[in-house]
Amino acid sequence: MNNTAAAADKAAFDTGRVGAQVEALFRSSIVWLQQNWLHILIAVGVGVVIALVLFWIRAFGPRLAQRSASGKGWAAVLGRAIERTNAFFIVMLSAKLVDGYAATPPEVDKTITFLFTVAAVFQAAIWARELILGAIEHRTRGEHYSGEALMSAMGLIRLLVSFAVFAIALVVVLSNLGVNVTGLVAGLGVGGIAIGLAAQGIFADLFAALAIIFDRPFRRGDKVSYDNTNGVIEAIGLKSTRIRAFTGELRIISNRNLLDKEIQNTTQRDHVRVSYTIGVAYETPPDTLARVPAILTELVEAEGAKVARAGFESFGASSLDFVLQVDTPGDDWATAHATRNRLLVAIMRRFASEGISIPYPTQTTYTAAPDGTLVMPYADAVKITPPAP
Repeated sequence: MNNTAAAADKAAFDTGRVGAQVEALFRSSIVWLQQNWLHILIAVGVGVVIALVLFWIRAFGPRLAQRSASGKGWAAVLGRAIERTNAFFIVMLSAKLVDGYAATPPEVDKTITFLFTVAAVFQAAIWARELILGAIEHRTRGEHYSGEALMSAMGLIRLLVSFAVFAIALVVVLSNLGVNVTGLVAGLGVGGIAIGLAAQGIFADLFAALAIIFDRPFRRGDKVSYDNTNGVIEAIGLKSTRIRAFTGELRIISNRNLLDKEIQNTTQRDHVRVSYTIGVAYETPPDTLARVPAILTELVEAEGAKVARAGFESFGASSLDFVLQVDTPGDDWATAHATRNRLLVAIMRRFASEGISIPYPTQTTYTAAPDGTLVMPYADAVKITPPAP
């Protein structure tokens, strides 16, 4: 009975204390209004003007976004971010800017500061979300990515970005309220780890797709080669990349596995280099051998290509070997193959006119008796005389 009475007395005391605080705040506000009415009117007027200017700037956002024909340019990204400016943030920003001039009481000043902090933190989260998503969409537009896979990827990316920025905003607001956010941060970390472990394969391929979009090791239409695969990129999806091999088949590889390989992108090169090893007979005179590099260079330049290297390379098993490296302008293998075909035919014709022979691999075998004397590898022919009739 005594405990119940004590609790009731305490509740009554607390209610009376709150009432006294409200009454004190009301009286101090009346005194503040009476003593600073002129400053308050000026501050309110200035605040209204600031708010109107900010609302006008926000109204400019949609017009700025419409300047981009595709809706994904940087002007559109900035315009959408401006358009997402919250009215509550504009009001609190205006109030915060004129707060000091109006000489507000400490209680009112603390309230304005708290509300402005909440509005500013969440507004920053909204802007960050729009800019991040806009940057990703701008990048995908620049690479001409499209299709259902990209839509699925963007949906998942929007969810992850929204969760991340607003979780950070919530932690910042609670921290400003004096709440111990250590447990909350730890809980978010544990939850993130659990989700990451459960879907690590999906996230690995997703982040690999984002790496392809932002790092640009290749794009759709590029000619690439890795391991034993050579082909053209047909599509870059959320989980996998499709490559049309030069042999005709469609090869599909996960984005994560693809980025783990050494990829050769042959699309943006300015020339195609092809190497040849040309052997001439050992019986070729030295003076003729000395002219071979000049002959090869002349024939290459006649085809509109460039000689990277032409010279005597080594003494081969069956020939004297010359190396010829030819750079064909452009990145088209079809042009390089046609140039190679004409060049090899021209080399054969020129060597024939110069009396330079290209040997095929041969071996000469010598046989000897036990004492080292060379002997023929076959018996002498014996003439057989037919019997007399």
